[in-house]
Amino acid sequence: MTAELISGKELAQQKREDMKAEVEQLARTGAVPGLAVILIGEDPASQSYVKAKEKACNNIGIHSVVQRLPEATTEQELLAEIDRLNEDETIHGILVQLPLPDHISEKAVIESISPEKDVDGFHPINIGRMMIGEEGFLPCTPFGIVEMIKSKGIEISGKHVVVIGRSNIVGKPVGQLLLNEHATVTYCHSRTKNMKELTKQADILIVAVGIANFVGSDYIKDDAVVIDVGVNRLDNGKLCGDVKFDEAKEVASYLTPVPGGVGPMTITMLLHNTIQSFKRTQK
Repeated sequence: MTAELISGKELAQQKREDMKAEVEQLARTGAVPGLAVILIGEDPASQSYVKAKEKACNNIGIHSVVQRLPEATTEQELLAEIDRLNEDETIHGILVQLPLPDHISEKAVIESISPEKDVDGFHPINIGRMMIGEEGFLPCTPFGIVEMIKSKGIEISGKHVVVIGRSNIVGKPVGQLLLNEHATVTYCHSRTKNMKELTKQADILIVAVGIANFVGSDYIKDDAVVIDVGVNRLDNGKLCGDVKFDEAKEVASYLTPVPGGVGPMTITMLLHNTIQSFKRTQK
């Protein structure tokens, strides 16, 4: 038995086609959703993420604004720019590309974005809404992961989910979203003892540690669903995940590939959040 792949690339494509039709419909009312992305400095990975977001917006008809600011931009200047975008009625989503230069506080920047335009889902108010199951913007990668699991008709309620990793961007929120779907959730991290004993109990195993090929088949229960969030570049230039793909596919029932798995869903859910933000302002 070989695991069935959950292709984020295919699901993202399908969702984006639906969104494109929706944005065309909205455009007939004379307005379209707008997303502003701020990029500080010259980090190559950040530059390529921002280009991908810009391209995705253009493809589905979302109005896209990219502010490229120099590395030397002060925190005060950045906060002033965010304030301006908070007031701009043509902008429904604001995203500041992380990481930021050391002299700028990530916390101050995230908290300065209006929760109503926080389409990344990182503002403490949106995180709080997620915790108590209220409507707000969900963080894009965790949201995409839940959509991928549901796309295969996999039951979440009552299942044991084990998350390896506890970052604020993926690990913690994905566990919370699956708890909101009535799963039983266990978190593992660098201080966890007997990690393999815990991961072998997982019906759904989510790996988000950022260490290439960290999880082998000895971590995985037979027929588990395995979601690999990691994207790591090997010395030979190839991309790989946090899971040993060739081993996992012999044990798991479902498995996400890298690349083409979780990655494409992140930008797709960002587009989804931007459209939702626009629709809320129209009500």
